[in-house]
Amino acid sequence: MSGPIQGPLLSYETFTAFMLEASFFGILVFGRSRVHPRFYLFSAAMVALGTTLSAFWIMINNSWMQVPVGYVEQNGLAVPVDWLKIIFNEVAMVRFVHMLLAAYLAGAFCVAATGAWYMLRNTFHAEARVMLRMGLSLASILVPVQLVFGHFVGDYVHDHQPAKFAAIEARWHDEQPASEVIIAIPDEATESNLYEIKLPVLGSIIASMSLTSREVGLTSFPPQDRPPVLIPFMTFRIMVGCGLIMQGLAWLGSWLIHRRRLKQNRWLLRCIFLSFPLPFIATLAGWYAAEVGRQPWVVYGVLRTAKAMTPFLTSNAALTTLILFGAVYAFIFSFGTLYIYRLLRAGPAGSLAAVPTRATPNRPMSLAGSEGISRRAYLEAGV
Repeated sequence: MSGPIQGPLLSYETFTAFMLEASFFGILVFGRSRVHPRFYLFSAAMVALGTTLSAFWIMINNSWMQVPVGYVEQNGLAVPVDWLKIIFNEVAMVRFVHMLLAAYLAGAFCVAATGAWYMLRNTFHAEARVMLRMGLSLASILVPVQLVFGHFVGDYVHDHQPAKFAAIEARWHDEQPASEVIIAIPDEATESNLYEIKLPVLGSIIASMSLTSREVGLTSFPPQDRPPVLIPFMTFRIMVGCGLIMQGLAWLGSWLIHRRRLKQNRWLLRCIFLSFPLPFIATLAGWYAAEVGRQPWVVYGVLRTAKAMTPFLTSNAALTTLILFGAVYAFIFSFGTLYIYRLLRAGPAGSLAAVPTRATPNRPMSLAGSEGISRRAYLEAGV
């Protein structure tokens, strides 16, 4: 049904992002000692541009599924009539920036966590200070900006997907003014919340920037049009909680760096080191809230999930495909995690920081190096 729109959008990602990344990623990985430093920097920028373009087209595609625009339905198909409206609509642009900021925050906290780890281990002191200063300074700026764009995303959900908004808020009945449920356990069977803690009026302020606005509840929608409540409600709060923790760590850490007192606060260094999963958890939680909250629709208000299944697809075939995908990604993730861990242990001066002499582009696994790294190398690296 949506192929005439989603097919071209995904192909645009292939033509722009994939080709750009494939062209320069090999240089980025294998060419540091083989090309001019400026060209190496240019290659790194091109890989970053490629991943940004990839995020752009993915967010355009997903945003059309969330808020379909610029099309007409003909013979059961969504036929595009305004590509500019599909690609550059306000919802897509806000969500694209929101996703980019999430990626930048993940990088910032990974860099800061690495610096904190080195400082806790009393190794690579100069590099650790730079990592902490750059990572925390960037995060201290980006987290507030991310919270603002998160509010903009919430505005589109409020205006275009009111059932999802009500599920995220665990609001069962219309309220004027609306309270904000801080924490609870939503119970769909009784259409109520267990162990609820809420603040009066705050729900109207968040939703409409008003003290008196009327906010819609889930019971205003037929049961078959309501999304699950527990997952969007909880994941949204996990996302916001991670963001607030990151904000506190970034501001406090940056202030202590300015006062030259961060090294003496080992408890904060431990917290910064342990904080690197937070941006990933927040991103995943946000996607769960967005996608589960969109149910029961694949294309919101147009195509239901129940009608989007391939007619001849069996449960065994779907399970087999899922297992194969899971196995492949588990292997890639495990290999990447091991290699990154070895890079971090070796440090900026370690032998793993340079590409192994036998590494070649036609043997990507050779990047790990066949000789490994000896204990003497670890000791020389200061580990």
